[in-house]
Amino acid sequence: MADNQLPEILERQVVARSRLLRIEAIDLRFSNGVERQYERMSGSGRGAVMVVPFIDAKRFILVREYAAGLHSYQLGFPKGLIDPGESAEQAAQRELREEVGYGAGELRKLHTVTMAPQFFSAHMTLFVGHQLFAEKLPGDEPEPLEQVIWSLDDVDELLRQPDFTEARSIAALLLMMRSNSQGG
Repeated sequence: MADNQLPEILERQVVARSRLLRIEAIDLRFSNGVERQYERMSGSGRGAVMVVPFIDAKRFILVREYAAGLHSYQLGFPKGLIDPGESAEQAAQRELREEVGYGAGELRKLHTVTMAPQFFSAHMTLFVGHQLFAEKLPGDEPEPLEQVIWSLDDVDELLRQPDFTEARSIAALLLMMRSNSQGG
């Protein structure tokens, strides 16, 4: 069993940079003396949010938007980066207004998740939104997002959809369902 002592960072070097990401090479020495070089991507450090917005007790809103990494349209929950100076809750409310035209009277945190933490330093806070009210903000998407209404009664069908594949959306859905079944 490892002692879980963090490795010592011997050297850090930025090897590539884009508008959104920075790739670092980091030279590490582990507690057993082994030295390795890892590469990792880091974003802004502010994080991101995703919201499962309920329009009533049974139905929630998804959006279908272009996903450049897959060069396809994907179905998922409203999401986006946290802007400088925003809390995760403020960002969640803003993203709801921008992507689906609603604010949430009640916003409940589900969990904070990471994606491929061996390579990415990003985290995303997942929320459930209830008591929606109409309030639209202009968004930064290049085209209007298609809104898709789905029922809790048809979750198994949603999980079979070929365009509902994003791990964070699936995690939000399953965490929301678990939270609902436990009365949370």
